[in-house]
Amino acid sequence: MTDELDRLKAAMGFATPGPSAESRAQNLELAQKNFETLQGSRAATRPTSDRPPIGWLISGVARMFKSLSSRGALTATTALVAFGLFIYFPQNRDLLSPVLTPQSDNKPIQTAPSTQPQTDDTGRERADDIALESQAPLMELADRQSPDIPSQVFESKEDKSAHLSRIQSQESDDFAGLTAPSPASVRTLEIESSDYAEPDAEAFANEPAASLKITTQDPVSTFSVDVDTAAYAVIRSSLMAGYLPPADAVRIEEMINYFPYDYAAPTADDAPFSQTVTVTGTPWNANTQLVHIALQGQMPAIETRPALNLVFLVDTSGSMQDANKLPLLKQSFKLMLGQLRPTDQVAIVTYAGSAGQVLEPTPASERATILMALENLASGGSTAGQAGLQQAYSVAQSMGTDGEVTRVILATDGDFNVGISNPDALQDFIADKRDTGTYLSVLGFGRGNLDDATMQALAQNGNGTAAYIDTLNEAQKVLVDQLSGALFPIAGDVKIQVEFNPATVAEYRLIGYETRALAREDFNNDRVDAGDIGAGHSVTALYEITPIGSQAVLNDPLRYGGKTTAIETSDELGFLRLRYKNPGEANSHLLETPIINSLTSAGPDALFATAIAGFGQLLRGSDYLGHWSWGQAIDLANGALGDDPYGYRREAVSLMRLAQSLSHQ
Repeated sequence: MTDELDRLKAAMGFATPGPSAESRAQNLELAQKNFETLQGSRAATRPTSDRPPIGWLISGVARMFKSLSSRGALTATTALVAFGLFIYFPQNRDLLSPVLTPQSDNKPIQTAPSTQPQTDDTGRERADDIALESQAPLMELADRQSPDIPSQVFESKEDKSAHLSRIQSQESDDFAGLTAPSPASVRTLEIESSDYAEPDAEAFANEPAASLKITTQDPVSTFSVDVDTAAYAVIRSSLMAGYLPPADAVRIEEMINYFPYDYAAPTADDAPFSQTVTVTGTPWNANTQLVHIALQGQMPAIETRPALNLVFLVDTSGSMQDANKLPLLKQSFKLMLGQLRPTDQVAIVTYAGSAGQVLEPTPASERATILMALENLASGGSTAGQAGLQQAYSVAQSMGTDGEVTRVILATDGDFNVGISNPDALQDFIADKRDTGTYLSVLGFGRGNLDDATMQALAQNGNGTAAYIDTLNEAQKVLVDQLSGALFPIAGDVKIQVEFNPATVAEYRLIGYETRALAREDFNNDRVDAGDIGAGHSVTALYEITPIGSQAVLNDPLRYGGKTTAIETSDELGFLRLRYKNPGEANSHLLETPIINSLTSAGPDALFATAIAGFGQLLRGSDYLGHWSWGQAIDLANGALGDDPYGYRREAVSLMRLAQSLSHQ
């Protein structure tokens, strides 16, 4: 009895005769043209002599995979492998025919026939050419179900053998001049295709490192405070994955402010935060000094905090199905629910998958209802019919009353298809809602599609915070340990301005805060938005200064610079000004403090913050560190671990050691 594989091979060969070499070349050219048109990549495709013939296919498909779900990617991969084998290995063409040209009753199925179908010398239309000319995506070809093949085609083995001989002869003629790839070319293909395995769609918000300023020319530095922590978590995620983070992902101020510090807390009669200024030596330059500015927000009593209204705006697009995205998001929000009071309310709105509001405003005491709504969230594919962000704010507005805190928490892997496509319009919309008292915070999940730049812009315009959650431990830190600071503001539009004294300071530079820089005139303009400080938050800023007469001065004096208007006193390095608004107020308050020229010994907090500042500069490849090394940064951090109840500082040392090893690869 004839075995099933032989019958299948014979049937496919009989039903689909091979094309001529000339026709195949024409069809391949047309297939390439159609594929590029479908993927929108024609302009980016260029043939090269050093790449195998299907290199154009790999480069285009890699971009396509990014937008596919796992199932879609698997389908596309199957079709492409079949297509590649079809070209390179003609002897296996009969096995691939059920995929490329499904058959029924020995007749080819024409998916999208051309207006002038080509025929062979027997007059039959060639189904393989028609399939190649079709402008349907390749995935469509792989998704079709192959009908059953007749169980008996030939009456004898001799008939079958004769037919197979004719097919092999025809194949040899059709593929004359085409050869299977050599082992060397196959290895080359594997190496080159790896470049397209995971297209990088991440975008990070950063600016070039702040340059050194000459005090006589530019004595004033102005910036907004920053309590975001996303950059540190992204850096940790990169290092744990075995590679150094992109330089643009490194925002040093977010690295420093990731850690809790034991700064002096404000008293009841003070401003909502305290301020402490110290001057210490610089570990990477013995001829400069560090000005350490520390702010510590007060922590109100938990039992007296106002009621909280939360709207979870959850990205449920197809890309959120990975374990470190939607599943981790659900676990994270479950941790957060344990910190809410019975009078707090929770609502859930989704976008990009299951559309619209999935949980109406629900008291936190109804925990089972909220948990069920979270569990039922699933990643999908279509875009929500109603704009997600607009609906989330609408729900938030219906929840809030005077004296309560209302906040939208956007959780996403970077797909910001929230219903407003214009970036400026999106930011204006969020800023308008911010002025009504509803703030926006952004939580990032997963890598590969992370749009850090948009996360930062939305959080800054929404008077909220931006955090990246890569582990359940990070969710514990952001949504449990620091929940009050993340959700309850105590001071808004906090700005810092330092005027350095040209009589004592020759040069200075602010370490970090590049994306938070403000114009000098913005400091007194209450209409200019700035960062907020939440309950219990601490903010740290470091300036490296070069004293007058130091060997570390990098700029020569100007021939025509003239005299300065410096205050002729040696006990002031500069003057610190702070502006802030109480929550709900439109007018700011001013605080002023002189920076005294008094070098002190740095305590554990100042030393550790300095070590992290060095860590960030090493990652960014700073020119100001001289020969200061990873080993010295690690030693400095190890000596300043202090009280580390959550192990954050020890984890940082481990990451520094890992970065040191990766930097030597």
